[in-house]
Amino acid sequence: MIRVVVAEDQWAVRSGLVMILEGAPDIEVVAEASDGEEAVAAVRRTRPDVVLMDVRMPRKDGIAAARELAGTSTEVLVLTTFDLDEYVFGALRAGAAGFLLKNIEADALIEAVRVVARGDGMIAPAVTKRLIAEFAAPDREHAPERPRVAPEAVADLTVREREVLSCIGEGLSNRQIARRLGITETTAKTHVSRILTKLDLRSRVQAAIVAQETSGLRGG
Repeated sequence: MIRVVVAEDQWAVRSGLVMILEGAPDIEVVAEASDGEEAVAAVRRTRPDVVLMDVRMPRKDGIAAARELAGTSTEVLVLTTFDLDEYVFGALRAGAAGFLLKNIEADALIEAVRVVARGDGMIAPAVTKRLIAEFAAPDREHAPERPRVAPEAVADLTVREREVLSCIGEGLSNRQIARRLGITETTAKTHVSRILTKLDLRSRVQAAIVAQETSGLRGG
């Protein structure tokens, strides 16, 4: 079973999310939270696989909560609106595993939780386009901070690691990477972990941004 904490301050929205997730045979909602402080406490108490985290909540927002949970075994899946703002980029810097829109369909929400629980990243397509656009515009007044990776660090990756990095940039899961490159899913996951370590990145999402900016390095 995939154990999930749902953190959302709006009762109606939270109840809807819980109902959707509990309808899946392999997902169990182990706790609910109405603000960031409750979310952190619930995660520490129940040690779930995934926390579904709204960004804008009272007392402590989702970004501060995600930052506190960085380095734990719990993956943070952020809920946002279509209008991206500094909250989303704060979540990215805090090491969030993925971003979803609040109007996500039920089946897509369930699959996103499953993907993140496996250790893969998940970004809603609409969010991906906006993220890449914002990171590609450093001259904008509120442009987010890019992941700081020196070109030589990417060049020092092995040929296979650069292939995997390119796949991450395309939004492929470990399973899809394995299928494309003819390797096992475990090997793909190992390559992803090594890439994050070598490039000093905190999440797969950050790796995707780096991959987009170094797309010419595919295959060496």
